[in-house]
Amino acid sequence: MQITLNGTPRQVAPNTTLAELIDEITQDRTRVAVERNRAIAPRAQWDETVVADGDEIEVVTLVGGG
Repeated sequence: MQITLNGTPRQVAPNTTLAELIDEITQDRTRVAVERNRAIAPRAQWDETVVADGDEIEVVTLVGGG
């Protein structure tokens, strides 16, 4: 199935959760925010939210500094 991840088409397996997708692209879940189809995806729901064909996912890495 195909989604768009940060503006780039990407193939993912059926029944992939947001948590699994995030784990594929980053080693630190605590420093990212996720938007699914232009709505914030609450972190508490990542494990149970299944990505659907055609979803648009944006993953943003949080950076601190001063």
